Amino acid sequence: MRNTKLTLLTSFALFSLFFGAGNIILPPYLGFTSGNNWPLVTLGFIITAVIIPILGIRAHAKLQGSMLDFANKVSPVFSIVFCSVVYLIAVCLPSPRTASLTHEMAVAPYLDVDSLVTSSLYFSAVFLFVIFRSQILDLIGRFLTPFILIILCLVIAMVAAHPEVFPAIFSAPPGISEGILEGYQTYDAMGAVVVGAVIIISLNFKPGLDYLDRKRIISRAGILAGLGLCLIYAGLIYSGALLSGTFDPTLDRSGILNAMILFALGTKGHIFLAVLIALACFSTTVGIVTGASDYVRGLFKDRVAAYRITAASSCLAGVLIGQLEVGIIIDIGIPALLFIYPLIITFILLHNLPSRWTDHLTFRAVTFTVLLFSVPDVLGAIGFPWASELMSSLTPWDSTDFTWVVPALVVFLLMQIKKNRPESHLPNRFS
Repeated sequence: MRNTKLTLLTSFALFSLFFGAGNIILPPYLGFTSGNNWPLVTLGFIITAVIIPILGIRAHAKLQGSMLDFANKVSPVFSIVFCSVVYLIAVCLPSPRTASLTHEMAVAPYLDVDSLVTSSLYFSAVFLFVIFRSQILDLIGRFLTPFILIILCLVIAMVAAHPEVFPAIFSAPPGISEGILEGYQTYDAMGAVVVGAVIIISLNFKPGLDYLDRKRIISRAGILAGLGLCLIYAGLIYSGALLSGTFDPTLDRSGILNAMILFALGTKGHIFLAVLIALACFSTTVGIVTGASDYVRGLFKDRVAAYRITAASSCLAGVLIGQLEVGIIIDIGIPALLFIYPLIITFILLHNLPSRWTDHLTFRAVTFTVLLFSVPDVLGAIGFPWASELMSSLTPWDSTDFTWVVPALVVFLLMQIKKNRPESHLPNRFS
């Protein structure tokens, strides 16, 4: 009975830790721009924003260590570099983005205060939560998530029930690849490897749980959180699609979300929107900063000072970078995501396969293949389109933004063939 309650509590906490700034503003925009093609883009979005992150949680349940375990099979040095880059991106992009979105949509419309004031107060509260981290599961799972779910379900139901909304029919709507790339922007695959470790360490504070207990709790909680995310994402995308034939087509991501909330809840929708944005963003930021602090603490032999210094530094970075507009932070993040996401997805998928298929040599071969073939996508995103165009001309598949997928799969299959090839039975001339 105790484990069942803890599973539900952990699933709520996972949902809330995943559901942050990008998870709120991206699905309605995706539906709004896809119109009647919303089911296909929903599938793409769910692949990168739900399925892969939940597989990341499952991998954590299997490993039950730190994030360093995700890349250790490549090499310990590579693992440290990889994890450091992931946490650096996490505290410099998705974490500040939550403060920026909170200011733009939950504070600025009602109070005449500078964004510096908002982000300073915001990250001061985050710092307190991170320092008193033993209560994270309880505070987030019991209090923050229910409020988020109630508001979201209310908005989706009100839009879907309105008789005068309908999806627009576009001549060239976004497809499944656009849904996949927009799912990148949620940072949920990255969040899985970051907050999964936070969940494991938080469960270690619960007495009487052994390895199998923690594995069951984390795995089942991940499935429950994934189902919740699927339903909410599909509802938000569908709501955005319904409004695509009604709203001004020039609205940006934040504008669509704001208009949708007001459409569903009326003039009082501003209050609900402010609460929704603040709660969803805050819980995600707590998970990111806690994960980064845990990681650095582990590198410095479990010193509490390292944990506190990292928490303070991450919050300070959030205050400074959080002064930028949400759209700017999203645009800055695209090259970083095209670089790190293929590696994260690769490690998550490999750790979900049987161990006999994923020896050290296979990990290394697939990893360096992914790194090599991700470079053209990154160069194309930072202003060198010739790199991705060149790779597209050299490959027989549609490689735009996913150049690495086919080569990684081919190398993985070749490693399995090599590993399972029967030994030669030629006679030994010296026998």
